[in-house]
Amino acid sequence: MFPGEVFANTADFDSGIRQLLPRYDEMLDVLVRCIPSGAQRILELGCGTGELSLKILKRYPSAQLISVDYSPRMIEFAADKVRSAGYANQWKGIEADFGDWANYEINLIDGFDACVSSLAIHHLTDEMKFKLFQRIYDSLKKPGSCFWNADPILAESPALAEVYQSARDDWASGQGTTLAEIRSKIGKSTPHGYSNPDQLATLSAHLEMVEKAGFKTVAVPWKYYGLAVFGGFV
Repeated sequence: MFPGEVFANTADFDSGIRQLLPRYDEMLDVLVRCIPSGAQRILELGCGTGELSLKILKRYPSAQLISVDYSPRMIEFAADKVRSAGYANQWKGIEADFGDWANYEINLIDGFDACVSSLAIHHLTDEMKFKLFQRIYDSLKKPGSCFWNADPILAESPALAEVYQSARDDWASGQGTTLAEIRSKIGKSTPHGYSNPDQLATLSAHLEMVEKAGFKTVAVPWKYYGLAVFGGFV
């Protein structure tokens, strides 16, 4: 399994991730709201099963969305979902490793109004995260274009790690299950391309990298324990 595929059975992803991560839909909804209403060209890094793609296309039906993922099964799953929802003409899936793009080893169409990602960038090392943020900045139109990422973050201390874990335990319990039961469906991933099993960084480290990459307005529009939406405007 590639990092990011999470569940051994792709069909388990949409329900499983909602049990595993507190307020998953709320997190993605906040990210989508942060995209400027006039955005016409949007790049998505790591489309997974297409949940974020659908939320973007429903809110901005005239936008063109290019979604990149290195997992063939995720691209196929997302494409079927987008097609069934009637947005095939507004969505294009590209099977590629966005780490290659960060290192200028492959080219994607530049000149985007927005770049977004969810549950994908945390698989990169900090060095590659920073390279990716720089590449994103270079690819965006100026001014007013933006980048937003929804990802798990590293707890700032052991005490907070316990707090974040407790919140996830309580969330799973509220969904009528346990983290152990959910994790029994998770497959074992191995490094692929530039991605590895979780390479978490603190929120402050992320914000420092985003600012250093060149973004002028850096913000955290949403945070819930060990999950955050962060990014900024060019």
